[in-house]
Amino acid sequence: MAQTASTMAPLGMKAPKFRLPDTAGKMVSLDDFKAAPALLVIFLCNHCPFVKHVREHLAGLVREYQSRGVVVVGISSNDAVAYPDDGPGKMAEEVKSAGYTFPYLYDESQEVAKAYGAACTPDFYLFDGNRKLVYRGQMDDSRPGNDRPVTGADLRHALDATLAGGRVPQDQKPSIGCNIKWKPGNEPEYYGVQLVTKA
Repeated sequence: MAQTASTMAPLGMKAPKFRLPDTAGKMVSLDDFKAAPALLVIFLCNHCPFVKHVREHLAGLVREYQSRGVVVVGISSNDAVAYPDDGPGKMAEEVKSAGYTFPYLYDESQEVAKAYGAACTPDFYLFDGNRKLVYRGQMDDSRPGNDRPVTGADLRHALDATLAGGRVPQDQKPSIGCNIKWKPGNEPEYYGVQLVTKA
């Protein structure tokens, strides 16, 4: 399968604003979470084998850190015309099936994905209380077929450091997954640049 890596957005970047519908049609925006000590934005989709590989562990990790005050938002930006399994109706089913306890938002225009520089699924962006980017990259080094356990280690270390008010190490490894399925003619400049060979 083709693999795409994170663009590794610049650390310190302010969280781009968003206002998107969740699976119940409720609009959710960045401004809804001003008081949270940390915000984790995850670009996801339903059909990607890389997401399926981590989703059970991810759902548990999210619940754990939500109990510590972290706000988590999932966003799907895939073209639902070409990939109907990633459309809003299927997203609602995925929330129940995966046990997601965070809002799962649909970025139909794909402009939010572009603002974040999102390239793959899953793609993780952790912002501190000032909404500055402190971590972007992989959840851990497990991939489908590489026989490494899903631990969430990289993301956990970043979350723990952020909640403790410490400095997140800047030696961060990109997430790897399926590329975001861009609408024809809507591909960002960085599309295709992040292709990687199969690990």
